[in-house]
Amino acid sequence: MKKLILIGSLCVIFFFPITGVFSHCEIPCGIYDDGMRIKMIREHIATIEKSMITIQSLEKDKNHNTNQLIRWVMNKEEHANQLQEIVSQYFMTQRIKPEAKNYSKELENLHQMLIYSMKCKQTTDLSHVEKLKSLVTAFEALYFEK
Repeated sequence: MKKLILIGSLCVIFFFPITGVFSHCEIPCGIYDDGMRIKMIREHIATIEKSMITIQSLEKDKNHNTNQLIRWVMNKEEHANQLQEIVSQYFMTQRIKPEAKNYSKELENLHQMLIYSMKCKQTTDLSHVEKLKSLVTAFEALYFEK
């Protein structure tokens, strides 16, 4: 029996690795810092932008370090994923409410952030970063409107 438990545990560890959890609680705990989440989104956008610029620079160099290039691509994708996590898990799942005055506009804006974040993963087109910047500014105005 102990062998079976050990084998089962090893299978779970090796075949289903545990990854980090990024989401805020859904209990609801009532502890929300919406302004901080907006700042985090802006920081992710800035990191995506820096990654894109660095990738473009490295690609121009014939003798670029491929490992560095890959690391910057992975960095860009990770920050785009984290941005998507905040948008979907924090704002769309927990914070915006169907009865809110600007619900449709907020939902549309957040969806566009998800799309442009995805486009940032696919390319190094800085226009997608600019679009994200304008979307987060527009969302902030809608969401914090009194």
